[in-house]
Amino acid sequence: MTSSSAASVFSALAPYGWDDAWADQFAPYATEGLLPGRVIRVDRGQCDVVTAGGVLRADTAFVTPHDPMRVVCTGDWVAVEPGGNPRYVRAYLPRRTAFVRSTSSQRSEGQILAANVDHAVVAVSLAVELDLGRIERFLALAWESGAQPVVVLTKADLVPDAVTRSHLVQDVETSAPGVPVVSVSAIDGEGLEVVAAIVGGGTSVLLGQSGAGKSTLANALLGEDVMTVRATRDVDGKGRHTTTTRNLLALPGGGVLIDTPGLRGVGLWDAESGVGQVFSEIEELAERCRFHDCAHEAEPGCAVLAAVDSGELPDRRLASYRKLLRENQRIVAKTDARLRAEIRKDWKRKGAIGRAAMEAKRGHHWRA
Repeated sequence: MTSSSAASVFSALAPYGWDDAWADQFAPYATEGLLPGRVIRVDRGQCDVVTAGGVLRADTAFVTPHDPMRVVCTGDWVAVEPGGNPRYVRAYLPRRTAFVRSTSSQRSEGQILAANVDHAVVAVSLAVELDLGRIERFLALAWESGAQPVVVLTKADLVPDAVTRSHLVQDVETSAPGVPVVSVSAIDGEGLEVVAAIVGGGTSVLLGQSGAGKSTLANALLGEDVMTVRATRDVDGKGRHTTTTRNLLALPGGGVLIDTPGLRGVGLWDAESGVGQVFSEIEELAERCRFHDCAHEAEPGCAVLAAVDSGELPDRRLASYRKLLRENQRIVAKTDARLRAEIRKDWKRKGAIGRAAMEAKRGHHWRA
């Protein structure tokens, strides 16, 4: 690739996140005559790739089609053939970040929703009752991905009382330490400038349940009706599911946005550090427990339980923390033989302790 063509590629792809580091990683593929591009949409084994010459349609079958963790996904930077029928993606560059959840299959495979993301924007509708546990689940996956999470409370115009809205924001902030929380209304523009400033640098993925207002928010940030939006249901205030694929879109003020379909299930996938980040206050309290392996259930000298008793730590937070850790352990154990062995060993140890306690109890009654 000549210096002039490299400059042309840089100019054309910079709005989609191309930088010197990506160019250096792509250099070996450039010598093979392949073109750099970013995947803006994947659909049934094919993808749309934006290149310096425009958007190309390419087949993804060449890139490890049977491994769900290595298939091409929206946000990938790829090396694509300059021609051919069909045209193939030959490789994708190593991902800087990847947003992964567990699939609903019995095989407990991971599913990559978006790659090379800088911000994970979790959209939560204020039109329905807040589900703080679900927000914490989204945030655990976001932290684990390597992206910076942001919670956007949509449809703020449906909560006209400022005091009520402030309380809702505070509830979410308590459940999202270290995470910006912004209430927005795409109808009157409230909060949109704040969100636009956040997503204006780098790549952002828009996440949330169906009806959370993601497509409406995306249109507001894009400044035009690109994503289809359907009316809110009168019966429960929820929007209808409209987005069916993950689409990468360049924002007019800079940055790119990946809009995703509504997620009914948000299963964790090897997200222990992400869970720890979401519940950082519990992790800090745990350092003061008497025992380093304290399970925060009934152990003496447990700083976490003491914080619950004093009201410093909401009991709901501890219950959610335990739930997500147990779920994550189950997922990891299905793919980690050593961890499965450790869990079985722990079960046997606890069983032996229980049996010994019962024997001691029986012996005490016999002697009496």
